[in-house]
Amino acid sequence: MSVQAGIWNFDGRPVDTELIARFNDSIKQGGPDGESCYSDGPIALLFRPFHTTIESHHEAQPCITHRGFVLTWDGRMDNRDELMACLQLNTEKARTDVSIVAAAFDRWETDCFQRIVGDWAISIWMPDQRTLVFAVDYMAICHIFYYLKKDCIWWSTDLASLVLLSGTRFQIDEEYIAGYFAHDADAHLTPYREIREVPPGQLVRVRNGISSIERYWRFDPNSRIRYKNDAGYEEHFRHVFRQSVRRRLRSEGPVLAELSGGLDSSSVVCMADDILAEEGAQTPRLDTLSYYDKTEARGDDWIYFPKIEKKRGKVGVHLDGSHSGSLFDSLEFADFAPLPGSLGSGRQLDFARASLVRNGGYKVVLSGLGGDEFMGGIPNPSTYLADLILQFKFITLFQQLAAWSLAKRRPWIQLLWQASVELFAPSLRQYFVKEAAVEQWIEHNFARRNKLAVRLLDVDEHFGLWLPSRRSFIGGVLAMSNKLAKLAPPARALEAKRYPYLDQELLEFMLSIPASQRIRPGQRRSLMRRSLVGLVPQEILDRRTKQFGARTPILALEKHFPKLQIAFAAPIISTLGYVNHARFLERIHAAVNGKEIHISRMIRTISLEFWLRDLVSRQLLDLAPLQQFPTAAVPREAAA
Repeated sequence: MSVQAGIWNFDGRPVDTELIARFNDSIKQGGPDGESCYSDGPIALLFRPFHTTIESHHEAQPCITHRGFVLTWDGRMDNRDELMACLQLNTEKARTDVSIVAAAFDRWETDCFQRIVGDWAISIWMPDQRTLVFAVDYMAICHIFYYLKKDCIWWSTDLASLVLLSGTRFQIDEEYIAGYFAHDADAHLTPYREIREVPPGQLVRVRNGISSIERYWRFDPNSRIRYKNDAGYEEHFRHVFRQSVRRRLRSEGPVLAELSGGLDSSSVVCMADDILAEEGAQTPRLDTLSYYDKTEARGDDWIYFPKIEKKRGKVGVHLDGSHSGSLFDSLEFADFAPLPGSLGSGRQLDFARASLVRNGGYKVVLSGLGGDEFMGGIPNPSTYLADLILQFKFITLFQQLAAWSLAKRRPWIQLLWQASVELFAPSLRQYFVKEAAVEQWIEHNFARRNKLAVRLLDVDEHFGLWLPSRRSFIGGVLAMSNKLAKLAPPARALEAKRYPYLDQELLEFMLSIPASQRIRPGQRRSLMRRSLVGLVPQEILDRRTKQFGARTPILALEKHFPKLQIAFAAPIISTLGYVNHARFLERIHAAVNGKEIHISRMIRTISLEFWLRDLVSRQLLDLAPLQQFPTAAVPREAAA
């Protein structure tokens, strides 16, 4: 994806040309295909392109529209033909996505955002109104971060550039940390109190030094799709899934698809192959990349992805995780990371992947992210059964209870209780479900103050009287938006990640159909599996849920255990009141000795500590809260 950035001085001071040059230099890695700048007194907009489509080479950005608006655009527009027809644009003159967006904004201004389908982010300067507008796609696949000060605003699609160039010592946002411990922080937050992110499906308007947020898109609560039989749903699914994959094959070069051998990635590859064979696409070819680790007792991807390779008659690239990397090679951050969570994970594996991307000429990578969450990959019938309770469909309810009881080998009364709990308010439900259990090492006051147990339920908004299954689906979309908002681009190689299962129209279809089409007793991903018979090998369609091993992270904990003991004797996260370090050390010791533990949450906690240490060492963290405590783990050079 390309990089856009800018500065606006509210007091009318001209933007410092030296500052513009430094800002431009800081974002050059993400935009290697050129540089351009619009500057007019107190405002400057920067753009550095990363061309992934043929049309993008013809873009001129920043773009000045016929009405005098100045905009920068980063992304991929999927409904180009529809918008061009609506705007009555000449196809020769409107070859680029940015020219279509410019015409749409001239006509509808901010109302145009709800009409754009794709992955995108846009910044718009409206000189007559002295107004700045930011907006991102419905899922926040593309990002814009902004730092609003008293006398100016800085923004960028690259968070690191804002943090490193600002000259500010930041304060950590406790609300972000609470979200980080739960799953992922809310999409509009960053770990820095001073910097915010444009939320998914919303726009930020800055006028007179004040920002306001407006929602331009939301799921239709009244959307319903009903067919007489299964065949209607299956045909419709094949159409929207095929369309989703086709949209993401728009690339000037070869496309690389991640292939694990699971149903999600295999379906994307098989559908892409069928599209290339039957219809053709802009990309010249599709290749695959597979990771495997035969040392993981429960990892069996290496058995399944060769079945897809056999079907397509082409062997992809295989990266062996057991030889080329581990969960984390060291505890320190070798490079600056604007967000916690990476912990230098698998650097050797990252280097191998980056080399493959560069040498293969790949700019676009397809990912299966979202398949589990939205195609029915998690066979939990509770919300569907709760729907039946609310709808007073008691005959169907008891029929489904009997069927699910056999499929899951659990008493039907237990399933009925779990469905009933779905009807409780989150503040009450937290006391009845294990998903709301807060880890023992989290400080009680911090957890209570930030309602961490409720956050663990993935509850982010209220959905009124919507059925539980629909509330759960949209809650999953919000949770995915939070995850995507915190995904950092690859540091070692440029690539545009594309997600077929996060296509807006595909998810709108999945929300609108009955929940019983997604999952059925004993039929995980029922609709998806039925729809793709004949396209995906039967061995893949019949594959059970993938198992993820924990051997590698446990070995990493063992390797670094002496250093962890030293670090967590007086950690920053304890000084800030997030974690009880004594209890955390006990749990690390238990994990190393074979006790069952939520390993991913433990790794995230370790990562947060060493990320904070890195901020302190770079003098980016406001030390005032830490200096209140003599035991704070502040690096000597930073304290000096």
